[in-house]
Amino acid sequence: MSLRRSKSLTRSQGSLASSSIRPRHDARRQVKDCCRKFVAFMCTQVGVGALIVAYSIIGAFCFISVETQVNNTTTDDVAILRRSYALELWEKTEHLNMFNKTEWMFEMDDVLKSFQDEVSSAIKNGFDARTPEEIWSFPAALMYCLSIFTMIGYGNIVPKTQWGKGLTVIYATFGIPLYILYFLNIGKILAKTFKILYRCIHECTHDKTEDILEQGGYIPQKKVIVPSTACLWVISFYIFTGTIMFANWERWSYLDSVYFCVTSLCKIGMGDFVPGANFYNDSITSQQTKLAINFVYVLLGMGLVAMCYNLMREEVKVKLKEMKEDLKLCLEDLRNRFTGICGSEDYEEEEW
Repeated sequence: MSLRRSKSLTRSQGSLASSSIRPRHDARRQVKDCCRKFVAFMCTQVGVGALIVAYSIIGAFCFISVETQVNNTTTDDVAILRRSYALELWEKTEHLNMFNKTEWMFEMDDVLKSFQDEVSSAIKNGFDARTPEEIWSFPAALMYCLSIFTMIGYGNIVPKTQWGKGLTVIYATFGIPLYILYFLNIGKILAKTFKILYRCIHECTHDKTEDILEQGGYIPQKKVIVPSTACLWVISFYIFTGTIMFANWERWSYLDSVYFCVTSLCKIGMGDFVPGANFYNDSITSQQTKLAINFVYVLLGMGLVAMCYNLMREEVKVKLKEMKEDLKLCLEDLRNRFTGICGSEDYEEEEW
């Protein structure tokens, strides 16, 4: 009886252990399945776009938390410098106390030149009359993240701390491959969409009677290839839109606006023209709005560049294939002519 009881107890314990293990395995499988589905979704076109936006937002908050902790004493130093030079100007004026205009102008010019040199040195060290919180606003940090992983590098905002510089290196290491994946995926989506739109327009404007044979049949439709001129028109229209927008907002000339749009979309990024950088004449809300719209404009513009790259590559492939076929026909025609000439000469020699 004791043996039977011990066996029944061991069986019950084994069943309880197996029943407790099964939920653990099921939970692990569910977690694995969720991870696989999440990774599969992130590899799709929509997932990559959402991932690049989320990566930008996370990077912006990280840079804000790091760079706003720095104790920037440059603004206070410049204020003290301004007051000291104003006091020196008054002392010079009080010391001279005469109607000698030439000597007074000479002394004042010397003082102001020294003040100019000090301010220039402060600007080189990063002085721009703003606090770190004003510099690293959310749109500005978002634009900085965009300039890192797109490799534009405007240079109007740079990290001052050692942690910020190290974070920039790590952020670029993971962000650039992610941007390349976004560039390829968004290019395919926009290329397919534009190809469908172009095909619909082509079918509406194409004369269907040209496809009808004399016997009443139809010629099989050829594959519609988007010409490179259409891609150039799309990019030109996008640059024109950005030119009008930035020229009205920033009070730039149209040439400067075109210059900014082209250098941004080509990822040159000179940094001499950046929307929202004119902080002396604009309010903080206006600056942040311009930076946010510039973020969207550049990100969509990169997608259009990728679209044009895919469409023009397809056209080049088709043209090269046609050139190869034409060259093959030309060589075959030359070979037939050459064999025909050689054959006629051999026939004449045999008759002779």
